[in-house]
Amino acid sequence: MALMNCPECEREISDQAMMCPHCGHPIRGLCGYEYRSDCELLGVPLVHIVGGRGIDPVTGKLRVAKGVIAVGPIAVGGLAVGGAAFGVLSLGGLSVGLIAVGGGAVGVLLAMGGLAIGGIAIGGAAIGYYALGGGAWGVHAFGGNAQDPNMPEFLKNWFGRWSDRS
Repeated sequence: MALMNCPECEREISDQAMMCPHCGHPIRGLCGYEYRSDCELLGVPLVHIVGGRGIDPVTGKLRVAKGVIAVGPIAVGGLAVGGAAFGVLSLGGLSVGLIAVGGGAVGVLLAMGGLAIGGIAIGGAAIGYYALGGGAWGVHAFGGNAQDPNMPEFLKNWFGRWSDRS
């Protein structure tokens, strides 16, 4: 273990410390990582990335990644990737957007995930106008519990030969 000076109060601390025991200044790992691009589109950063725990040391709240491309524990943007993702195209544990992919996905057009809810829903449990999954509920549902005779034709139009049962 070596000693170093705290960047805030200049007192000696361990180089293994997460924060200064004297002033509380974060040293490493405690507050995570944040990157926000200088380039903006309509007042929103082009890229905003929040990593680690992503907790703001001033407010004590989770930082939310907001940008055209947003990546973080909570992400909001055009392309949103995170634990909870909200965007046009969203990928995450809980994903909400125009097109959503995740454990729980709610998509206006397309949702794919363990639980998928959307216009076209594909997943373990799928709820939508077109629903395809282990359990499928909707106007045109195809799954373990329901087999709409029109669904094979719909799938053939979208996926061609891949949807043929041979």
